Amino acid sequence: MNFDEIKDRRGTYCTQWDYVKDRFGKEGLLPFTISDMDLESPEEIAEALVKRINHKIFGYSRWNHDDFKNSIENWYKKRFSCEINKDWIVYSPSVIYAVSKFVEMKSEKGDGVLINTPGYDGFFKMILGNERRIISSPLKNINGKYEIDFEDFEKKCREAKIFLLCSPHNPVGKVWTEKELAKIIEICKKNNVFIISDEIHMDIVYNKKHIPIVSLGKDYLENIVLCTSASKTFNIPAFTGSYLFIPSEKNREDFLKILKERDALSSPSILAVIATMTAYNECEYWVDELIKYTENNIKFVKEYLEKNIPELFCEIPDGSYFAWIDFSKLGISSEEFQKYLIDIGEVAVMPGLTYGEEGRYFLRLNVACSIKKVKDGLERIKKSVDYIREIKTK
Repeated sequence: MNFDEIKDRRGTYCTQWDYVKDRFGKEGLLPFTISDMDLESPEEIAEALVKRINHKIFGYSRWNHDDFKNSIENWYKKRFSCEINKDWIVYSPSVIYAVSKFVEMKSEKGDGVLINTPGYDGFFKMILGNERRIISSPLKNINGKYEIDFEDFEKKCREAKIFLLCSPHNPVGKVWTEKELAKIIEICKKNNVFIISDEIHMDIVYNKKHIPIVSLGKDYLENIVLCTSASKTFNIPAFTGSYLFIPSEKNREDFLKILKERDALSSPSILAVIATMTAYNECEYWVDELIKYTENNIKFVKEYLEKNIPELFCEIPDGSYFAWIDFSKLGISSEEFQKYLIDIGEVAVMPGLTYGEEGRYFLRLNVACSIKKVKDGLERIKKSVDYIREIKTK
C-alpha cells in the first residue's frame, strides 16, 4: 500500500480522467471531480477477484447467503458498534437505485421529498425523474461548519412525505451527532415522514463517530431505510452493487418484488459480492490508513490556501474526502471562476453550484489521490487566481 504512488488511469474508460471533457468542455484537464479515488484498492480485493476470474466460469450468482451478510454484519460491529439484524440486509445494484425505488414506494407523483442543501446532485435528478417535488431545507453555515436549521426543517417536514438524509453529508462533509439524528427522527415521526438515509460515505470520518441511523429510533424503524455500499470506501464502484438495511418486513417484500419481478435486477455481479466480502473481512487496516492519508491531504489544502490564496477558505470536514472551498471573497461568479480554472489553470474542480444554490460560491475538491496531485491541483488553482488578481488591477 503506497498512496503516494501515481498510477495513470487514462485509457481505462474511467469517468474521472477519460471523460472530463463531457462535463468541463475541454480535454487534458487535471481532474478533481467525481467521487472516486486515484488510489489503488486493497491488494486483498485484487487477489480475491483474480482467483475468481481464473475459475473462468461466470454464471448467475446470488447475494442472499451468510457469507455476504456476515461480512456486513461484522463490519458494523467492528466499525460502528452497531448490531444489525441480518434479515434486514438486501442487495441493490446501486445506492441511488435503492433510494429511487423507496421514493417511488413511499410517495406519489407530485409529493414532496425533503433534502438538506447544498446536496448531492444525484438526489435532485432522481427526485425530479420520479416526478416528485424537491423541498429544500438549507443547512446553516457557521464559519465553515454546518448545522441543520431545525426550525426550518420542521416547517418543511409538514409538507414532505420523505426526508432524504445524506450521512455523512456530501458535499460539506458533516457527520451528524446522535443528538442531531435523534431530533431528525423525532420531527419525522411527529409529521409521519419516511426517512431514507444514504450513508455511502460512512467509513471516511475524522475525529468523529459515524452513527448508522438504524441504531437509533427503535420505535420508528418501520419508517426508516439505510442505503449504502463498500464502493466509496474501497474504490470499487466499477463493479456496481450496494446493499440496504430494511427493518420493515413489508418494505423488504415490496422492494424485493420491484427488484426481482419488475426490474429483473436481483442477480448481482459476482465480482461485486466478492469485493465487498473481502473488503469487510480483510481490509479494515487499509481503511484506517486511507483515513489518515485523506485527512492529511485536506489539512494540506487548508494550510496552502491560508498561505498562498487567502481569498479561498476551507474548514476541515468531519468526514468524506472532499475539501469544500469557499471562494466568495474572490468577488467573481461561479461561472467566471470555472472559466479561469479551465482555461488558465487547466484544472477541473466540481463547482459548488452543482449541489444547489447554497453552493454557488464553493468548489468541491476531491482529495482521494496522491499528495503530489493535490499540490499540482492547488498550484493550478493559484495560477487561475493570480490571473484574476491581474485582471482586477488593470
